[in-house]
Amino acid sequence: MNRIIIHVDMDAFFASVEIRDNPSFKNKPLIIGSLPKERGVVSTCNYIAREFGIHSAMNIKDAYKLCPNGVYMHPNFEKYKKVSDQIHAIWEDYTDEMEAIALDEAYLDVTDKVRNLDDARVIAHTIKKRVLDEIGLTCSVGLAYSKVAAKTASEEKKPNGYFEILNENDFVQLVINRDVGELYTVGKKTCELLNKNGIYKIYDIQNNKEKMIQLLGKRGEFIYDLSYGIDERELKPYKRENAQSMSREITFQKDVEDYDFLKDVLFLLALCVEKQLRKYHLYGMGVSLKVTYSNMKTITRSRIVHSCDYAIEIQKEAVLLLSQIEQNKIRLIGTGVYNLSNLPIKQLSFHDTSIEEISKLTNDEIKRLSLKYNLDFEHNISKLYNMEVLFRTIEYMRKYTKK
Repeated sequence: MNRIIIHVDMDAFFASVEIRDNPSFKNKPLIIGSLPKERGVVSTCNYIAREFGIHSAMNIKDAYKLCPNGVYMHPNFEKYKKVSDQIHAIWEDYTDEMEAIALDEAYLDVTDKVRNLDDARVIAHTIKKRVLDEIGLTCSVGLAYSKVAAKTASEEKKPNGYFEILNENDFVQLVINRDVGELYTVGKKTCELLNKNGIYKIYDIQNNKEKMIQLLGKRGEFIYDLSYGIDERELKPYKRENAQSMSREITFQKDVEDYDFLKDVLFLLALCVEKQLRKYHLYGMGVSLKVTYSNMKTITRSRIVHSCDYAIEIQKEAVLLLSQIEQNKIRLIGTGVYNLSNLPIKQLSFHDTSIEEISKLTNDEIKRLSLKYNLDFEHNISKLYNMEVLFRTIEYMRKYTKK
């Protein structure tokens, strides 16, 4: 029996969760992301909003022009993560091999769990029913012989759909006349490059193997194979503790040129990173800084360090990186750690500072920020791990410094 892959994709996940929890949103265009007067983009929206031309990653102000009467709200990532955990628990009941792509999407290899296709179909429909009955949400499911085919199948009948692609020939017949951008893994930039070189349809890919390799190297050959439905990729079960980096960033509502304020923001971001490191018992072997200037130019800087998992360490290294870049108005700032390991290179880092001393430095910094911004960080620090609370707090701090 060939491989049997199921791809499950929740329908407009963030928006659907909010509609489930507040049914008054059901028949309204719901846009999750920034608010219309803020900087930012659309994270997702429901299908009613999509009828207005709104889509993920759209500038929020452009979305508002298309749909001024829509419901706009910030995402609640903590809530979505809890719902995602419930959904993943259902999916994991049917396979030992699951590759989670995001909070709301995953591949399930059920080859060794079924005797035939009918058994696989039962699993696919059972998953749809359980997610609806137990979580109150709909999902679209594709059943196929490979990852690319399963992903294509789940997209075919959205929302709340089910579709099968059982072999390479069925895949080719379905997609051959479609635009190259509809072939999964072909992103916007790749699509533009292919179009520029006369490759517009998937059948153009099939007829231009040498050109695909010339333009994109091994990836071009991979896309060429996909155009014929050839996809031998194995599932890669993802675990958060196997991540190679962890970071947190913030976009300001007005550009910032006060670099002392930026140092304070880096500490709060570092606290969020520290929490994730502690949760998975990880240490970072490098610290990174990300900055987007007011002209939208984005730069990243990094430096290798001894193992670190404390916010005060991360902030110290990020501030050093900040001091080495061009000093202009900043729109976005972020920091994180990379080269993660579950073992520290040495027992203590931060110049052999003891754990007690690091704790004192951390507490002193929290007290300093409390006094500087007239905020009770000491008793409310845990709330900052909520992204919306962090955003509101940093915006308050930014405005407070202008007084």
